Amino acid sequence: MCKAYRSAAETVWAARDVDFTARAGEFVCVYGASGSGKSTLLNLLAGLDAADSGEIRVGGVDVGTADEALRASLRLRTVGVVFQEHNLIEEFTAAENVALPLEAAGLSVAEARGQALDQLARVGLAGLEDRFPWQMSGGQRQRVGVARALTGQRSVLLADEPTGALDSTATKELFELFRKLCDDGVLAVICSHDPRCRDFADTVYEVVDGRLESRS
Repeated sequence: MCKAYRSAAETVWAARDVDFTARAGEFVCVYGASGSGKSTLLNLLAGLDAADSGEIRVGGVDVGTADEALRASLRLRTVGVVFQEHNLIEEFTAAENVALPLEAAGLSVAEARGQALDQLARVGLAGLEDRFPWQMSGGQRQRVGVARALTGQRSVLLADEPTGALDSTATKELFELFRKLCDDGVLAVICSHDPRCRDFADTVYEVVDGRLESRS
């Protein structure tokens, strides 16, 4: 798979001859310098961007040929995305933030809250469901983001520098959480410049000028 950004002055390869397979229960760490193509890779996997050539299949869906409605459905039901900034709604509690995509998918408020509480407990936040983001630590807010990304029984987790705003203790705890989720069957593709990510991963790739080079 290839993706390039072209201008009159130059061509910048965000993804160049990328070829890899990841399976359920696998923790994939993708590391590389800023601007190397990590974020573009995640956007391509999530169907938020389109490749110039090649094929991308996620959960049996050909992301490259799928229309926007099918890509949106894939993100709603199969693929969850965690961002460096948690992107929580400050006026909503943790449970309300996690329940929001479920309500968008058609669940009742009660059903959505029930599933939200289950996911919050899954990421170690049982008892904190009615706190607002401003009442939580950075690590806790990021865990809410992970819980939201897993709602609806999503099985693929994509994270772009999820520990970039966290201290060392919260960073280690978040990587431990990703490891636990993968041991439970989730596929996680984590893009990070933090070398500790590699210690928890099953498979490690380095992105160099858009090329994905295996390190394990």
